[in-house]
Amino acid sequence: MKPGRQRLDKWLWFTRFARSRSLAAALVEDGFVRVNGTRTDNPAKGIGIGDVITVAAAHVTAAVRVVDLGERRGPATEARLLYADLSAGANALPDDPD
Repeated sequence: MKPGRQRLDKWLWFTRFARSRSLAAALVEDGFVRVNGTRTDNPAKGIGIGDVITVAAAHVTAAVRVVDLGERRGPATEARLLYADLSAGANALPDDPD
């Protein structure tokens, strides 16, 4: 993997969108994940800081921006620092006036 990139399934596991790395890979393979608006079925797809990941799983539908790649699966408070939630709320994207 190139420097500054990380496997999608690994990042989903680090950020606790999946309980295990194999479940994260299955989530991607089953078509429930989009990277920058494009559906992907490749768990090994490289993602980087600034990419927008959309996860549509049974327990959550979330659009997040990658803030950091992480080096381990830590506690939930640490995992939350790896992404910015783009859902309605404080971190939402501003509406386009045009």
